[in-house]
Amino acid sequence: MTPWTLLVEFTRLVTNPVMLGLVLLGAQIGIVFGMLPGLTATMALSLLTGLTFGLPVDYAIAVLIATYVGAITGGSRSAVLINIPGTPAQAAVCLDGYPLAMQGRAAEAIGLSVTASTLGTLFGVSMLAVFAPLLGQVALKFGSWEFFWLAIFGIVIAGSLTAPTDPVKGWMAGFLGLLLATVGLDGIHAFPRFTFGRVELQGGFALIPVLVGAYGMGEILGVMRRDERLVVETNLYRVLPRVREVLRHWRHILRSGLIGTVIGVVPGVGEDIASWVSYDTAKRTSRTPVQFGKGSIEGLIAAETGDNACIGGATIPVLTLGVPGSAPAAVLLAALTIHGLQPGPLLALKHPHVIAEIVAIFVAATLAVFVLSLSLVRPMVRVLLVPRQALMPIVYVLAVVGSYAIAARQFDVYVMLGFGVLGFLMQAAGFPVAPLVLGFILGPMADDNLRRALTLTAGDPTPFFTRPISAILMAFSGLTVLSRTPLPGWVAGKFRALRPRSGGAR
Repeated sequence: MTPWTLLVEFTRLVTNPVMLGLVLLGAQIGIVFGMLPGLTATMALSLLTGLTFGLPVDYAIAVLIATYVGAITGGSRSAVLINIPGTPAQAAVCLDGYPLAMQGRAAEAIGLSVTASTLGTLFGVSMLAVFAPLLGQVALKFGSWEFFWLAIFGIVIAGSLTAPTDPVKGWMAGFLGLLLATVGLDGIHAFPRFTFGRVELQGGFALIPVLVGAYGMGEILGVMRRDERLVVETNLYRVLPRVREVLRHWRHILRSGLIGTVIGVVPGVGEDIASWVSYDTAKRTSRTPVQFGKGSIEGLIAAETGDNACIGGATIPVLTLGVPGSAPAAVLLAALTIHGLQPGPLLALKHPHVIAEIVAIFVAATLAVFVLSLSLVRPMVRVLLVPRQALMPIVYVLAVVGSYAIAARQFDVYVMLGFGVLGFLMQAAGFPVAPLVLGFILGPMADDNLRRALTLTAGDPTPFFTRPISAILMAFSGLTVLSRTPLPGWVAGKFRALRPRSGGAR
């Protein structure tokens, strides 16, 4: 793909009023789905795939891609304003976005998050345009062993970040989510596990009720318990960040963009891990790591850049291998197939213009989301001017509707309420909720790949430790645990005894 080809496709798109209108429509739909808790990018793409079936393939792809970008970007609105991530990818945004809002800097936080999201998406899309064939081959190196350790690595990182004073609590929450993900029929032999004879439990717990319950209901119960009457005065005059404020964090933007792209290439991982890994890397390399979790601009920019860069990375294996890099990318893969395009190695040969067209749509959709997001910042920030007791009933209604709308099952509403109580109790006991949700998301990947790997080797676990990529991921997980675990008392005493005393002997 040459720059000239990309420029021709982009010019053709922006000069077509129908295509441009569909991009704007899809971007706005994605923003709404992303910012409302319970309505995710995967749900938006799933609904629109059927609605766009009768459209020409160019128009259908334009709507779907714009919705994808808008949903991932829009999820940070509720994370910043009411501490509830609109999508799982924005869980890390809550750590610094909401404290910034409580400091009266909500408009600034949303403006920075929109800018970081735009730069992250453009970075990922540029990698899609330049390195699609090369990065697509990297994903073939991952087997069941690597996917298992990747899930464990994601839980360990999330537990370390969300419980900085006691990371053991974070890890316990993550592995509790991993355990809860095993409820229902297993993914290989369809054997019922932990169902206790209940038919409703055979399908397991749906992700959206779990996410909305743990975050939404937990926050509602927390407000009711605190009986707080909080009205935040925030600056509504400056939304768009200054150029020097963004350039000051160019290292975090480039690093997080690269991390998000690489993680997006790995099939089945997704934007949530990209966000957490980017946040963790930014914290480890920051000169002020103590500010993370208290309103750090660096943490906010890193998380937002990473999860949006994952969009372009997740599309790389879709186009080059026919393998989705994330859940929304899986729906996009299905949509491309339905509309007569067969993603895979032969796509560039049979339809050479398609990849350039998709990249051009991504660029146009990113710019459209940027404009629409900034134009709606001021009305959204005014949510903070509403007392929390008046806002929480609205959040509760959205939580119930979002949980019920997935499969029209009353059981999902009960699941949402149950996980809401669990999230509330965990917060009261000092256990973070984010690792629980992430563990639940990564549970099927860890469970299925562990069993599949052992089946392939007739029960021999050796490849988990000897395969190069698997060993690297295992080492990273172990080093993360060791670096955050306090030394036993007798070991610490030995180190203190070996430490040279100041002043020396006289």
